[in-house]
Amino acid sequence: MQSMFRNDLLAGKRILVTGGGTGLGKELTEEYLRLGAELHICGRRKGVLDDTAAELAAKHGGAVKTHVCDVRVPAAVDEMVGRIWTESGPLTGLVNNAAGNIISPTESLSTRGFDAVAGIVFHGSFYVTQACGRRWIEGGMRASVLSILVTWVWNGSPYTVPSAMSKAGVNIMTKSLAVEWGRHGIRLNAIAPGPFPTKGAWERLRPGKAIDGSDDDLSGIPMGRVGDMTELKNIAAFLMADGCEYLTGQCIAIDGAAHLASGGNYAHLWRRSDEEWMRVREMAKGASDRDKALRKA
Repeated sequence: MQSMFRNDLLAGKRILVTGGGTGLGKELTEEYLRLGAELHICGRRKGVLDDTAAELAAKHGGAVKTHVCDVRVPAAVDEMVGRIWTESGPLTGLVNNAAGNIISPTESLSTRGFDAVAGIVFHGSFYVTQACGRRWIEGGMRASVLSILVTWVWNGSPYTVPSAMSKAGVNIMTKSLAVEWGRHGIRLNAIAPGPFPTKGAWERLRPGKAIDGSDDDLSGIPMGRVGDMTELKNIAAFLMADGCEYLTGQCIAIDGAAHLASGGNYAHLWRRSDEEWMRVREMAKGASDRDKALRKA
């Protein structure tokens, strides 16, 4: 599957992608770079960010600048955004992609686990959006914000309650600020993807499943397949490009109609036994421990 757009579609744009070093964030960073934008990516692991920047610049040319930042810390976020404005110039776009998720029976979830997810998704998305929005308004600049959500923002999801609550909050932020900031020419939209396999997501949410989705149960997806990453890149590019300035305050599902047919969430996991939950937690913990080791390296 190929991109729908010419290679210079985003020429002149300067875009920050939170969590841009891995997974979906890396995919979007690559697409925006390929389409001519200057990219800034942030995350907590300097080595991962630098490796991604070097890999994508070597592949496509252009500029990918890295920023080590924990989006859960408002002062760190404001310092990062201020540094981008000072050293590179004003951003024209922001992608709220940084995320965390825990798949667990809610009664077994620790408050620390809940706070970790809410801190990244709910608080972090607001901190970065506000830091950019304040500067855009002060400078009289038009801009676009894109948040990566889930279809559970409409119907909730058992076993991923911290994420469902936090992403739903970001959906309401998107709608609220589309109205509040519309007169400034600042657009806010969101995408709610269905299953688009990435290594990080599958290790945490579908541990033990093949990364290509080949051994997943696809019966709840009317189109009978997981998403092709190019399809997601195409809509992300469209929402960040000029030419659709009247589109704001929307959350667009791209999930093969799964949420319409079957809820698109984790309701089916009520069948898991305690022993199965224990195995899943152990596999997910292994993935998290590997991430922590990389951050310390």
